[in-house]
Amino acid sequence: MTPLPNPLPRPPGELERLADVWMLPRGWRSMSAVNNTFIGKLYIGTAFIFLLLAGVLALVMRAQLALPDADLVGPRTYDQLFTMHGTVMMFLFAVPVVEAVAVYLLPNMLGARDLPFPRLSAYAYWAYAFGGFAFFCTIFVGLAPEGGWFMYPPLTSRAHSPGLNADFWLLGIGFIEISAIAGAIELIIGLLMTRAPGMTLARMPVYAWAMLVVGLMIVFAFPAMIAGTALLEMERAFDWPFFNASRGGDPLLWQHLFWFFGHPEVYIIFLPAAGMVSAILPVAVGTPLAGHRAVVHALFAVALISFALWAHHMFTAGLGSLSLSFVSAASLAVAIPGGVQVFAWIATLWRGRVRPDTQTLFLLGFLFTFVAGGLTGVMVAVLPFNWQAHDSYFIVAHLHYVLIGGVVFPLFAALYHWLPLGNGHRLDERLGRWVFGLVFGGFHLGFFPMHIAGVLGMPRRVYTYPAGLGWELPNLLSSAGALVIAAGVALLAVDVVRTVRRPQRPHGNPWRAATLEWVPSDTYGLRSIPQVAHHDPLWHQPALAEEIVRGEHWLPGTATGRRETLITSPRRAALRHLIVLPGPSWLPVLAALGTAGFFLLLTVQWVWTAHAFGLVAVACTIAWLWQTDRLPGVPSAVVGEGVQVPVGAVLLASHSWWATVILVIVDMTVFASMVFAHLHVSMQAVSCPPPGAALPETRSVAGAAVGFVLSAALVAWRARRLRTQVLDGWRAAALLVPAAALAVGAFALLLQAHVAAGLAPRADAWSATVAALLSVVGLHVALLATFAAYLVARGAAGLLTPRQRASFDNCALLWWCACAQGVVAALLPHALSWGMA
Repeated sequence: MTPLPNPLPRPPGELERLADVWMLPRGWRSMSAVNNTFIGKLYIGTAFIFLLLAGVLALVMRAQLALPDADLVGPRTYDQLFTMHGTVMMFLFAVPVVEAVAVYLLPNMLGARDLPFPRLSAYAYWAYAFGGFAFFCTIFVGLAPEGGWFMYPPLTSRAHSPGLNADFWLLGIGFIEISAIAGAIELIIGLLMTRAPGMTLARMPVYAWAMLVVGLMIVFAFPAMIAGTALLEMERAFDWPFFNASRGGDPLLWQHLFWFFGHPEVYIIFLPAAGMVSAILPVAVGTPLAGHRAVVHALFAVALISFALWAHHMFTAGLGSLSLSFVSAASLAVAIPGGVQVFAWIATLWRGRVRPDTQTLFLLGFLFTFVAGGLTGVMVAVLPFNWQAHDSYFIVAHLHYVLIGGVVFPLFAALYHWLPLGNGHRLDERLGRWVFGLVFGGFHLGFFPMHIAGVLGMPRRVYTYPAGLGWELPNLLSSAGALVIAAGVALLAVDVVRTVRRPQRPHGNPWRAATLEWVPSDTYGLRSIPQVAHHDPLWHQPALAEEIVRGEHWLPGTATGRRETLITSPRRAALRHLIVLPGPSWLPVLAALGTAGFFLLLTVQWVWTAHAFGLVAVACTIAWLWQTDRLPGVPSAVVGEGVQVPVGAVLLASHSWWATVILVIVDMTVFASMVFAHLHVSMQAVSCPPPGAALPETRSVAGAAVGFVLSAALVAWRARRLRTQVLDGWRAAALLVPAAALAVGAFALLLQAHVAAGLAPRADAWSATVAALLSVVGLHVALLATFAAYLVARGAAGLLTPRQRASFDNCALLWWCACAQGVVAALLPHALSWGMA
């Protein structure tokens, strides 16, 4: 359907009602706000605080290494410094900041009122903030981790790291990863289903494409890290020897799981930065991006190839020559789509008119620095050179050229470009040139000499070095460069604080940009949701901004008296229906506080207090979900002159159903990582099961698998009845109780069979991986019992109907996922044993 802008005058008071509905809480109550633009500002500010904190740690390290035989800090303190520096930069700055910028920019850029799960964004932010600051404070009490940001066992096993330091890293990073996944789900659904009508995939801005690709990468990469941290924490807590070679484990298992996350993560933080460059550069030079479609294809190519690169960091680990050759070829191949983007940017510069302001200077600095880092990346992809340079300072230099040159420089350009959206004021251009000069010059002064130190043989992660090895001058220059960078960042921080404190004024469109985030907006986002006809809408529809502000497009007011946005089809952005969005709430804040408290208090073994925090998190989450799945009384609403659409949707048309599908993919990927651990350990064993271990009775295992299948079938039958009949809510949920009983009984039978077979997870790694699979299944069975109780309660309250059934459908998806995991966990050890026989 193609609408025409409505030229008629708007009803009196319409704009005031819209502003009242979307009003932000004031004072201390503003913590309960869930507007994505508000949460995005908090997110960005917090991420940059962590950048500054990590930078301070780097300065201390460079002060220690400036001269040989220095004793500013001891070896253990230095280990904590470089571990925290890497961890904070990668987990608390790099990934959160790219999600934060997206949360802030995308609603207006897509022409939406808000992203579809604002409370989920709020939860993701507060969990990150509470947990991140608590984790950072461990460095002040001697509890910071000291095993490197990659935490390789056996160094991080209980035998070699007996304190709580490693546990803080494992549990703290685990729930920060959960926060990142929550943000990714929000972004994926928002990008696919809340774009303005007419904004087809072909018309979506390249930055939005980059965030879609990154969201999908997070969904498939981060679960491996969650599984790895869970296994290592179980080894430390319960002495289950997953990574202990003397008891059948393998330290390389951790490296496989970690780098399956870790190398895609490099591109997870680079691709959004590349998307920012593709958004800012055309505006800076006043011409459309060259090769728009090719750049989008290149984003996907980089994402796909990045998952073949995890062993890029394991070239010296003793893998087979065929595996090494494959990964080396993939490491070289990823330069091709990266080069496509670089040539597109150069072509855009060539045909445009370069404006020498600070944002352009940072973009040019990015191009120079990232290309240099990419060239050294190609060098370390060549096996003979990698074997020489591995774990030397050459790798440190390459890593920082890629991460700072490829991420921080575009972020600083984005800061100069998009900061006027906040209060209408630009950063100072005269100071900006000083900032660029100090940061760019200091960077190359600081990190280029590290290449030389690495070639001269300086290893990574050493806290001091003797004189006479030729490392003195490169290290002195690197330390001087770090001070110059710090001066530039400090100057930028002062300018940012000065600018954001200035009084609010309309931001207009100071750069004459082409995308919708520059249309004047308020707490409700855009005044009306536009009909889009081009991927550069403000350039190709000159009157569009004024039409939007006058309310001449879709949804100019509030159709139901509540917060709303439009849902459009994923590919063609055709208008589908209206969804009601939740308003301000303390529940996400309390749920995040409970989650952070549970993990951190569990680390210090305050078990009962941790469980109390966990109960708070669970209770707040249930209350939050109970409030969210409520439709207004009206089945349809008018969103334009003579245009009426349904309010809410079910199953394939529902945004929450697709969000649950993504959550199921995440959950199954975590489980697949656990299955990989079992397969890896089994292949290492002399026999399967190894001597001293035994398989459970086949009849019991088959009975457990049948129980899980019947439980899933019962839920599927009830879901079909709810679709085809108008049932009483209580009766609609009643059969979930026997379905849950079947799942609980199946798990109990499976567990009893393994116990009867003599399962001893401390004895060997094979038994430990079986116990880990059973633990995952047991956790999911407990969730199924919770789902059943929750849905029965909703049915009894009259909140479960054929039209209002999102809770049932979403729980059903998770139910089938849990039952599938139960079947696999039951049959896998037997199937593997038969296969190896």
